[in-house]
Order: sequence, then C-alpha cells, then structure tokens
Amino acid sequence: MSLVFKNIIRFIFIMFIQVFVLSKIPPLHQFVVPYFYFVFILWLPFNTGRVALLFISFAVGMVADMFFKTPGLHAAACVLIAYVRPFLINLLLPKEATDWGNEEPSKKTLGAVPYGTYLVILTLLHHFFLILLEWMQFGSFLYFIGKLVATSLVSLLLIAIADLFLNRKSKLR
Repeated sequence: MSLVFKNIIRFIFIMFIQVFVLSKIPPLHQFVVPYFYFVFILWLPFNTGRVALLFISFAVGMVADMFFKTPGLHAAACVLIAYVRPFLINLLLPKEATDWGNEEPSKKTLGAVPYGTYLVILTLLHHFFLILLEWMQFGSFLYFIGKLVATSLVSLLLIAIADLFLNRKSKLR
C-alpha cells in the first residue's frame, strides 16, 4: 500500500474517532476534553519535509476546527507542534531523517523512553497552546493548569491505547 494512501486512510480513521466517538463523550464539567486527532501529525514519517509537515498540520487543524467550530485554534496548535517536531526528533535522535527513510515514530523505531518523551512533550505543547488560546477569553489560572494536566493525561492514555491496538509496521531499532 502506498504511503500517501495509507496516511489518507489513517487521517480519515483518526478524524472519525475524534469527531464521532470522542466528541460525543460529555466533558467532565468542560474540564477534560479528549483530543486525539493531533496524533496523525506525530505519526507522520520521519522524512516528511518541513514545509509539507506544516501544510499537512494546518489542514489537520482546519478540519478539526471545522468540526469543533473553533476559529483556527486547533490549526494554530497543530502548526506549532509540526514546527517543533523536527527539532525534537533531532534532539532525541542524532540521526538524519534520510537515515530513517519512511519509518514512523514509534516505540519500535525510537525506543520506549525517547518515544515516550516525544509523545509527552508534543502532547503538552499542543494542549498548552490550545488551552492557552481558549483560556485568554475566560477562566482562572488553576482552571488552566488543571485542564492542561487532565486533558494531556487523557490524550496520552488514548495514544497509548492506540499504540497497543494499531499495528504500525516499523523496523526494529
């Protein structure tokens, strides 16, 4: 299966789960909102070019904004993590993207600790920026921190469950 077709199917599946399953879960007093759609950006192959990564992330964020009826909040957060992603990968792994080829970030390719660090940092960054943009309008600082921690933990749990059930073929490290 071609890489582009595989990623289109993955995008449709992830957005379907986000929109028709996770968005239907009533939030815990507007405190915990499970976000999963941004994992598509995290799982893009290592050799995805920076410009392509930014455009794909913008498109993913705009689709999320369309379903959540938010004016660019998700697009901004997605573009931010797409911008930071190559730098973080270079910090965690001193290899060039060309050495990895079409491999995707996973526990098998990165190793458990670097992959966990990669997920936690980008999830916290995405949620921090997204919740900060929402919080600028209303709320208290404790609400902001509580929502950031709770939403990030739920999202990381969803990513861990998806990693267990989705067989993403990668070469061993």
